[in-house]
Amino acid sequence: MKVIRNLLIAAILPFSLLAGCGENQKKQEQTDDRAWEVADSIRTLIVEPSFAKKDFVITDYGASSDSTKLSTTAINQAIEACHLDGGGRVIIPKGTFLTGAIHLKSNVNLHLEDDAKLLFSRNTEDYKPLVKTRWEGMECMNYSPLIYAYGQENIAITGKGILDGNANSEHWWPWKAKKEYGWTEGMDSQLAAVKKLTQEVKDGVSVEDRVHGDGYFLRPPFIQPYNSSNILIADVKIINAPFWNINPVLCENVTVRNVSVVTHGPNNDGCNPESSKNVLITDCYFDTGDDCIAIKSGRNEDGRSIGRPAENHIIENCEMKDGHGGIVIGSEISGGAKNIFAQNLKMDSPELDRILRIKTSSLRGGVIENIYMRNVEVGTYKEAAVLVDMFYENPGDFMPTVRNITVENLNVKKGGKFGILINAYEESPAENLKIINSTIEGVDVPIQANFTKGMQFDNVLINGKMISEADIQSSSDAEFEKF
Repeated sequence: MKVIRNLLIAAILPFSLLAGCGENQKKQEQTDDRAWEVADSIRTLIVEPSFAKKDFVITDYGASSDSTKLSTTAINQAIEACHLDGGGRVIIPKGTFLTGAIHLKSNVNLHLEDDAKLLFSRNTEDYKPLVKTRWEGMECMNYSPLIYAYGQENIAITGKGILDGNANSEHWWPWKAKKEYGWTEGMDSQLAAVKKLTQEVKDGVSVEDRVHGDGYFLRPPFIQPYNSSNILIADVKIINAPFWNINPVLCENVTVRNVSVVTHGPNNDGCNPESSKNVLITDCYFDTGDDCIAIKSGRNEDGRSIGRPAENHIIENCEMKDGHGGIVIGSEISGGAKNIFAQNLKMDSPELDRILRIKTSSLRGGVIENIYMRNVEVGTYKEAAVLVDMFYENPGDFMPTVRNITVENLNVKKGGKFGILINAYEESPAENLKIINSTIEGVDVPIQANFTKGMQFDNVLINGKMISEADIQSSSDAEFEKF
């Protein structure tokens, strides 16, 4: 493994150096040519964990398929026994098992057999004690994620069963304080807690003293391995999440394979790798109430102080339906993002807002660079095929950088409002955005951009017209305020 890692470093070092030389067009072209070779090198580092051939069936520890009776203790006892015995599979057999928080341990594969379902409790008491978690990129003590691991290695969730978060417009979702999710005037919500936590982060309050939980209404993520490594999530179907679905935080060597995420609640992002390195998301299906895949690296002070970028991600052979964006970077991106590769994707929904979306602000800061997308087939979308937005939230003192983005072989049958939409700072333009061999049909505005540097179009047709830099439509800040 060390030899492979050294080879990767040798491959990426010149790649990174070249990517920083935006003034030299020849070097930038060389960088683009080598990009997918770097992706192949990254792929060699992402190895699925393996497990001992021993099974621990939760019914042997007292779990009941009577879905009115909690099986939390039995499931966690089976996990502990498996872990202490050197690892193996913890089996969820056919049936529906009601549970609270499940905490994975090293060398344990939580395996759902066919027709098995884990139905998660709606009682907040079943997600205590509070644990160290990230909530929208901010560290705090909060309710446990539904499935959680901290400081573990070689862990998995596999099998063709169902993970049901049991959230709806009467449970969990109203905490968002949106009427379309069941909230009404006078109901409790997360708004005060989000404001409080944001201030605690700004003030540098220790994580142990950022205590939330009862009375704060911060919904827990569904699956959150934290500070862990060698992770596999495969074949399961995930529905009805309270909040984000798959959210590895500060993790390394993560594979998400053949997973189906279908959930339309608030902030129901499909997969959010956060400040994680060497991540593969492949052969997955996303139909979500928010971004399908959103790559993140921490919000504001937490993202900058920890300083762990999202790095070396490969996304391929996935299908996206509803969502705010198909492939998204941000907005909690203060630690930066680099070396992100997405290929062989299908997207199609009038409720899919964007294909590639980069969202940040001068409140976030950070460097987003070396983003490569190719071979994307799109039926329709709502807003923009490619969106770079540096004004996603209120301004601050940390100017973001967005550079070196290449989109190749993007084919859209029926676009939305915009083809390409860029809203950047004059002092920090979007640099080296390249669209190559792509066709976008049926958009209202082919290209709208304010501040760019080195933007290129090579064999790009929008609404049947070959596009050049001369076709860019400049825009005022007022025009951008709508998006």
